[in-house]
Amino acid sequence: MKKTVLTIILNLGTLLIIAQAPEGKAKVGDTYGKKIDESGAIAIAELPSLLKTKDTVAVKIKAKAVSSCANKGCWMTLQIDEKNEAFVKMKDYGFFVPMAIAGKNVVLDGIAFIKTTTVAELKHYAEDGKKSQAEIDAITEPKQEIRFLANGILVVK
Repeated sequence: MKKTVLTIILNLGTLLIIAQAPEGKAKVGDTYGKKIDESGAIAIAELPSLLKTKDTVAVKIKAKAVSSCANKGCWMTLQIDEKNEAFVKMKDYGFFVPMAIAGKNVVLDGIAFIKTTTVAELKHYAEDGKKSQAEIDAITEPKQEIRFLANGILVVK
């Protein structure tokens, strides 16, 4: 019994240590998650047209990071165009990005898809993103958005 409890405590401790936002700034060449390179990456602006014909697309994209979870870097948003953003989560919650990744150019490898996000989930992400209460209260309808499940993220120039 003592061995089982000790094993559980050690496993939980390991997960807590591993699943922390990286410290410091996101520098060119930094990789989070699976190690990837820029080869074959398409501009994120091409993603909406790819998703018109398919539900899910395995793809490598290049984009500009707009924001990330201010609590621990467990999600981020990418600029698609002047009006639209894509929401990114990390595969299996297995890695995070620095909270200082906003404004950086990144390459992501993973799966893109369209999802309707509930009001509750949108409000949760707004809170994580340190939005004002007025901005959170203004969320009253679900939103259909491009989502991306990242296997790996590389900071590029």
